[in-house]
Amino acid sequence: MLSAFARAFKTPDLRKKLLFTLGIMVLFRLGAHVPVPGVNFKAVHECVNESKNGLFGLVNLFSGGALLQLTIFALGIMPYITASIILQLLTVVIPRLEALKKEGQAGTAKITQYTRYLTIALAILQGTGIVATASNGALFSTCPVGNQVVPDTSVFRIATMVICMTAGTTVIMWLGELITDRGIGNGMSILIFTSIAAGFPGNLWTIKKLGKIAGGWFDFFAVIAVGVVVVVLVIFVEQAQRRIPVQYAKRMIGRRAFGGTSTYIPLKVNQAGVIPVIFASSLLYIPALVAQLTNSKAGWAVWIQNNFTKGDHPIYMISYFVLIVFFAFFYVAISFNPEEVADNMKKYGGFIPGIRAGRPTAEYLNYVLTRITWPGSLYLGLIALIPMIGLVALNASTTIPFGGTSILIIVGVGLETVKQIESQLQQRNYEGFLR
Repeated sequence: MLSAFARAFKTPDLRKKLLFTLGIMVLFRLGAHVPVPGVNFKAVHECVNESKNGLFGLVNLFSGGALLQLTIFALGIMPYITASIILQLLTVVIPRLEALKKEGQAGTAKITQYTRYLTIALAILQGTGIVATASNGALFSTCPVGNQVVPDTSVFRIATMVICMTAGTTVIMWLGELITDRGIGNGMSILIFTSIAAGFPGNLWTIKKLGKIAGGWFDFFAVIAVGVVVVVLVIFVEQAQRRIPVQYAKRMIGRRAFGGTSTYIPLKVNQAGVIPVIFASSLLYIPALVAQLTNSKAGWAVWIQNNFTKGDHPIYMISYFVLIVFFAFFYVAISFNPEEVADNMKKYGGFIPGIRAGRPTAEYLNYVLTRITWPGSLYLGLIALIPMIGLVALNASTTIPFGGTSILIIVGVGLETVKQIESQLQQRNYEGFLR
């Protein structure tokens, strides 16, 4: 990987792309430290240092810590991720979107435009919710000055804050598209990578300060060692795939024969990626968020506060694991259609050796997909539980950096970016047969 980056910097056009991408990443991190107008930054800083509230942990993770600091990039890339997932789910349900998806580049551009509109709408909705939560002191419920974060709660001030957050999300979306067009890798993925990686040094140093063995250095290096092992395991599983062989029969068109080639269908063990973890985390935040906003003292609210607010509670961990397994099967079922794949193979004269074309092929693909989704979903659940188990083992109040959603995204984005760099290097250094 390091050799690929070194060779890329020696290539002039790739060097420009890499430097452009790094510049956008720096600009993105600078925007994550500019507070929204109308926020008492001193009170925010005090509450962030004292708060142990993990209720908004997922959004704060994707914003690189900008959410709890109430900056212009507080919403981060989360509205775009949510909009992309919603559009992907609606593509299966709405025939018009499914037809656009099959139209190629023009249809993809149209769906991207719909994603942008939905992102802005979700940013307005989420921004309003975050500002309202901060105004009534619920964002930092355990902080003594939590109700002083937003001193002025007038309609004009609240609207200004929401507009600034929405504009920040729009700028992030634009920066991501700039990286995709003029930089290296997928822009949105690179920005998510930047947000998550930005929190690693602070979390590691907090673990060192809270450690009790050898001045905290034992805990520090233990977490790093566990992180290296987790990264190796994640890379191994993310690269694992089941290759189903496909043979295409020869066809005579005029006097020429076409086809007769052999290929395969790559089915990844983790076919769903990190989406099930995001779905499960978001769903588990809803009960705690409702209980916190209503400020109810009823039995159900107390039970939710005791069992679904802290990630180290057994009921929360079991529910989290079960939801991840469920959403892994759910997402694979809507993203991969065995019947459509079987029909396309039959249309172009392809077949799986030993399996008849048509319905038997679809049943076989569904059988194989179900078999490999089980270990993939269990793997996702175990990886997501690593930071929670680490919190219990270390008795820490901070996030364990090497685990869960963060490590899955960082490894996935890193592998994809390196592959793109290597492919572009191969295109520029290809000599061919004739020299």
